[in-house]
Amino acid sequence: MDALRGFDMFWITGGDDLVHIATKLFGWGWLAVLSQQFHHPEWNGLTAYDCIFPLFIFMAGVSVPFSLGSRMEKGVPKYKLARKAVQRGLILVLLGIIYNNGILVKSFSEMRYASVLGRIGLAGMFAQLLYLYKPSALKLLTQGVILLLGYWAFLSWFPVPGCPVGTMTMECNPASYLDQLILPGKLYKGIHDPEGIVSTVPAVMTGLLGILAGMRIRGNTGQSGEQKAQYLVLYGVIALTLGIIWSFFWPLNKNLWTGSFVLVVGGISFLLLALFYWIIDVKKRQRWTLFFVVIGTNSIVIYLLSHFVDIGYTANALFGGVLAFFGPDTAELGQVVTYIVVQWCLMYVLYKNRWFLKV
Repeated sequence: MDALRGFDMFWITGGDDLVHIATKLFGWGWLAVLSQQFHHPEWNGLTAYDCIFPLFIFMAGVSVPFSLGSRMEKGVPKYKLARKAVQRGLILVLLGIIYNNGILVKSFSEMRYASVLGRIGLAGMFAQLLYLYKPSALKLLTQGVILLLGYWAFLSWFPVPGCPVGTMTMECNPASYLDQLILPGKLYKGIHDPEGIVSTVPAVMTGLLGILAGMRIRGNTGQSGEQKAQYLVLYGVIALTLGIIWSFFWPLNKNLWTGSFVLVVGGISFLLLALFYWIIDVKKRQRWTLFFVVIGTNSIVIYLLSHFVDIGYTANALFGGVLAFFGPDTAELGQVVTYIVVQWCLMYVLYKNRWFLKV
């Protein structure tokens, strides 16, 4: 789980820039294709970049049966676990607000309250609460399906003033309209926020899919690792197929976190988890994982670090003089590589000393 989480985080903490600059420097066709995958579509559509955020929520769900499940088996009261889940969710919402605005830097009316961390916190919180009180896989899946169908009905039939019913453009869709009414401060795009309150509802299903994956890995003790990996692949193929079929009626859209988007990226998440689980846990090929594990064990830290600490300044102070001897394109590539190296070394110090941020 730590390796896959670190692999996921790498692409938004320097990996994407590495691909873009390498494409410009070398001009290789396959790199150009890969580089195009590290941009978000304007509205509808799906690229690899769109999978990073939901994969993180999915992985947060995978860990739930291991953390909450073991405590429930030890007899820890559910209300205590629920309180912890709510506490963690609200802390992440607060960290997200600080990430967006700083501390007392902006007036309350100028602040953006929706955030990536806030969505992780709220989606994870509600998914954990459902797991605590609806602990069977069938009940969790049923709850998730109800959420997606309810969200589809809401977007399809809730009236927005001045817009035809069922319109799902940025200017005319019920999720953005309600966010404008209920969210204080500013939305990210003025009339729309990709991490708004309403579109967080289907993100709970993303967390539930992760929980179902975690239950498959942790439970079913009579099955081998190979069999569990095969089940994860099966779940991934089913989710992908259903999501692609649904996308003909409800487009893939990360901004609205549509149900088709949930299922397609959920399917991709299942397949990635199956691959990492099979290589690392079943085949025991683990030496290569250190780079990603160091990132994954402190994923929230590295996310905050890239925003609040000027890693680029340190990298330039250490390596800028050497890079000045190279041409501008090579130096630009070197700047990204040294940024990643310095950032990783700092995370390794935390990892080596077992300093992990626990929210």
